[in-house]
Amino acid sequence: MKIPVVGFDPSLRNWGIARGTLDLDTGYLEDLNLTVVRPKEMTGKQVRQNSNDLHIASQLCEEAILAARQAKVIFVEPPVGSQSARAMASYGICLGILGAIKALGNPLIEVTAFESKQCFTGNRLASKEEMIARAVELYPNANFPKYRGAITSKAEHVADAIAAIHAGDQTSVFQNLMRLLAEVK
Repeated sequence: MKIPVVGFDPSLRNWGIARGTLDLDTGYLEDLNLTVVRPKEMTGKQVRQNSNDLHIASQLCEEAILAARQAKVIFVEPPVGSQSARAMASYGICLGILGAIKALGNPLIEVTAFESKQCFTGNRLASKEEMIARAVELYPNANFPKYRGAITSKAEHVADAIAAIHAGDQTSVFQNLMRLLAEVK
């Protein structure tokens, strides 16, 4: 069985999205389409921070909801904690968007960064470079972010989104959801 899925690596500045069709027999993705959403900020001396945050949140939400509507299941590595008040604002915006997506009735499978890294590379402390290398190894024809023909560091965001799918399809929550969907048919 194959189902349309999306993986998210939420971030205020670089939200990674991996869309594809998950083959439940092999655990691999087909027709993989990758996007890094980089919202545009408002400019000018008179722009309030909260207005800019709302502007950015609206752009992220629009892209994330569009992707979520195309999927039967969403896999996500939600952000955790923060070191500053500004980072906490980013954290809150990302969780708010994920909460809105969940409230729309989309099944959301959550995984931790450690689970994603362990499942994807075999090393729960894998570096960004290792995550990108593994994603490219598995999906060499995917549309990774490139600059002058070379894959850029921005690929870390879509690599994490792909890893969230791979880790999420191993969870008991996802396995139970698939059993329920199979019984309905």
